[in-house]
Amino acid sequence: MIPPLHWPRTLASRLSLIFLVGLILAQGLSFGAQFYERYQSAKSTMLGNLETDVSTSIAILDRLPAAERAGWLQRLERRNYGYLLSEGEPGTPMDPNDTPIAVRSIEDAIGHDYSLVFTDIPGPQKHFQAHLRLGDGSPVTIDVRPSMVPLSPWLPVVLLGQLLLLIGCTWLAVRIAIRPLTRLARAVETLDPNTHAIHLDETGPTEVAYAAVAFNAMQDRIAAYLKERMQLLAAISHDLQTPITRMKLRAEFMDDSPEKDKLWNDLDEMEHLVREGVAYARSIHGSTEVSCRIDLDSFLDSLVFDYQDMGKEVQLSGKNAAVIDIRPHALRRVLVNLIDNALKFAGAAEIVVESKAGANLSIQVLDRGPGIAEQELAEVLKPFYRVESSRNRSTGGTGLGLAIAQQLALAIGGSLTLRNRDGGGLCAELELSHQES
Repeated sequence: MIPPLHWPRTLASRLSLIFLVGLILAQGLSFGAQFYERYQSAKSTMLGNLETDVSTSIAILDRLPAAERAGWLQRLERRNYGYLLSEGEPGTPMDPNDTPIAVRSIEDAIGHDYSLVFTDIPGPQKHFQAHLRLGDGSPVTIDVRPSMVPLSPWLPVVLLGQLLLLIGCTWLAVRIAIRPLTRLARAVETLDPNTHAIHLDETGPTEVAYAAVAFNAMQDRIAAYLKERMQLLAAISHDLQTPITRMKLRAEFMDDSPEKDKLWNDLDEMEHLVREGVAYARSIHGSTEVSCRIDLDSFLDSLVFDYQDMGKEVQLSGKNAAVIDIRPHALRRVLVNLIDNALKFAGAAEIVVESKAGANLSIQVLDRGPGIAEQELAEVLKPFYRVESSRNRSTGGTGLGLAIAQQLALAIGGSLTLRNRDGGGLCAELELSHQES
């Protein structure tokens, strides 16, 4: 069974295949046309020479004395035919409806002067013979061995060289055509609102320059939209903080009662929600924090000691001795959110540092809490998504902690993944690239 053919997936391979098949077909047609024209020209020349040569040779043999004719046979021998002073080889009468074209040439040359009989001679190389008698009655046989028109040995080499040249030009053309698309695809992959926009070069062919201009304009519009929304959230936060503060002051003058406590708790939740919302908006837009080199072990030791000073059960395992170039405040915020999440649902957290392949670092925050359902591991990284049914309904929260950690992880060039641990609990892994030792 012939396996099904699949169309190549990449544009470069598709263009290369189309051009290659087209060039091979065109070269094949060109070779066929040249060969046919050469065949026809050589056949016409050969038949014309055959008529002249046969008539001349028979006339010479007829006029020579019988004793001298054998000495002339070698001189009259040609590549495709020769002469025998005998009745020839036994053969079969030739079918008058299937005669080679050389038969008609021989008849045109000497058929009006001599009686000709043509026979097919079987054998490894099928050929035919023309039998006649000279003026003195001596038999003469013309032994004709048809063969293909010889092909010049340099012609296939020239055609192959032309094909290789065309393939090289096709490869170069495909590269030139694909390079702008590849550059555009890389720019799209690296498009990140958390970093400064990198504009494409707007030079080159008209179509390429137009696409680069459109892409750069799109980057600028995205940056403007995000900046506008961050400013809007910042303004809303500023406006909300004032009435919340006034409401807290008024609550202070209220008599102690359950209603006062409930109102105070509601105001705290509102204030926390406003702060988290602004933090998430800033994490999406990116940070203006400047990257710097830090000692990762010292950085993590300081973070863990801060929690331990507050009586929190946070432990650090593993040393890496790595010096990395990163935004320290953004990294700290990511780890703080992950550790707070572990403490909230498990009461304890463990930080494990490992080196991974490809010069990457892995910082894992482990807990032994209830974990998260497998189908919701990706959902909890979305803003305002809370898994209260699987963890603890009394914990509350805004559902922005992990979302902020996810955005900041992307902003510092890392990635955040969640997975459940064997034996229960959650593993939040922050993988950082571009390690510097």
